[in-house]
Amino acid sequence: MKTHHLQLHELHPASGVRDVSVDCGLFPDGRLLLRYRIERANALILPSGKGRGRRDNLWKTTCCELFLWHGDGSYREFNFSPSGQWAAYHFDSYRAGQSDVEPVEWPEIDCMAVDDNAFITVMLAGSELAGAQKIGLSVVLEEEGGHISYWALAHPEKKPDFHDPACFALPLGAAIPA
Repeated sequence: MKTHHLQLHELHPASGVRDVSVDCGLFPDGRLLLRYRIERANALILPSGKGRGRRDNLWKTTCCELFLWHGDGSYREFNFSPSGQWAAYHFDSYRAGQSDVEPVEWPEIDCMAVDDNAFITVMLAGSELAGAQKIGLSVVLEEEGGHISYWALAHPEKKPDFHDPACFALPLGAAIPA
């Protein structure tokens, strides 16, 4: 597993959270493991779930994200809620040509708190990685009082935009050791 520390967008500082990191690992059968760690998560809002399954607009509160960029400019976006809900989309190009994606297998999502840290663990079928060359890892965090912060491997200059190609900062092989 390899750990990647996410950067906080300077225009949207966190209230209590001090660090967000993501451990990435690939199992021999191709499944991808992502373990998002949120430090000092005491005031973090964790959405309550209504069961596993697809749900849109997860990014409006605490949500972990994975972007898979393909060499032709198309990409996939996965949203993972601590509640166990998820969303998956395909884009033909930057924020254009959006369509829903039905994963081969639904992502497995688990959330737990240990001391003042929150851990959101995601298992994704290896078939979802097909054709991906780069990845983007990001997190939207909502803390008490409606305070929202944005975390990513890299940020464009002006505003948080996880779809910006600058956010797809890791070559897939470098991000996830075989």
